Amino acid sequence: MPTASSIAFSTCDFCDDQKTNGIADFRVIPTVFQNYGARVKFAGPVLTVKCYEDNSHVKQAVESEGHGRVLVVDGGASMRRALLGGNLATAALRNGWAGIVIDGCVRDAAELAALETGIRALALNPMPTDRSAQGQTGLVIHIQGVPVKTGDWLYADLDGIVISSIALHAVS
Repeated sequence: MPTASSIAFSTCDFCDDQKTNGIADFRVIPTVFQNYGARVKFAGPVLTVKCYEDNSHVKQAVESEGHGRVLVVDGGASMRRALLGGNLATAALRNGWAGIVIDGCVRDAAELAALETGIRALALNPMPTDRSAQGQTGLVIHIQGVPVKTGDWLYADLDGIVISSIALHAVS
């Protein structure tokens, strides 16, 4: 499988192509996410997590082998607690995750900025989460109203984030 750094793509080009070709399952995530990792361009197949102010399933995911996937977390857009910090982001990098997109908050901004991984979230919040094993992994979630499921492809660059049910790049 290609790595995030080996996939050449542009979300603008994908959108231009889809405007006329119209893959039925191509979606654009609203541009409300901030970049917190050192890698601003990343892509990969998706694993979904749904949780609210409890990052137990996020921790479980990033501590497993990423295989170039992107973890997409429906955190209910909570601004009260961070679902990812420096320790979990370091685990994600070590375990081969291409990136993480969180519909919620992250913390440890300086640590995240130093990591060569893609991290997008709504905002920063220094408050950690509770860990009471709440949440679900691998189901259809909604990120800012856009459906995302495990197995979709996510592409993120400076212009935005797009989701497709199929890979949109040439696999080498």
